[in-house]
Amino acid sequence: MNTPTHTSTHHRHTLANKLNLMLPALALALAMSTATTRADDDDHQRRQPPELPAPVCDSVNVPEGNRVSSHAYALGVQIYRWSGTNWVFVAPEATLFADPCYEEAVGIHYAGPTWEANDGSKVTGVRIADCKPYRGAIPWLRLGATSAPGHGKFARLTFIQRVNTIGGTAPAEPGAFIGDEARVPYAAEYYFYRATRQ
Repeated sequence: MNTPTHTSTHHRHTLANKLNLMLPALALALAMSTATTRADDDDHQRRQPPELPAPVCDSVNVPEGNRVSSHAYALGVQIYRWSGTNWVFVAPEATLFADPCYEEAVGIHYAGPTWEANDGSKVTGVRIADCKPYRGAIPWLRLGATSAPGHGKFARLTFIQRVNTIGGTAPAEPGAFIGDEARVPYAAEYYFYRATRQ
């Protein structure tokens, strides 16, 4: 009669040991699943076009037939040079980040205007439309994109939007001398589009 009780106790201990080994793995799997879901949700939100103030920024909307392929947060400067009578825009110089806390750098932005991803893909833009919903900040833009075919974050793009700008406007005071350079801090969000069929 002792044997069944001993066997039952042995099975309970074996089951308890297996559960003790499995629980940390299950907890880790659940945490990873939650993190993946959160990342998927964040990625989905980043792939939504920005909400633009209407009607002032209607011209900055990207036409139907295009979808957001990536979204970046820029932090850098707008560079101006004093001509003797006014400040002339020279170029942007910024780092592109994947997140609004500016932690994960994904590329750079410089003269052209050019955006270059960490994977080496590049795109240049030509201004099509702009709006200025807020005083004291550079305009919001819709640009036509010219990028190389192939692969990469900035390959095969059709449009770029610059929105939610902060700062970056030319100085109010004149330059000290002709050729004087001003580097004005700015922040913005960039949305990169591809044709829907791609």
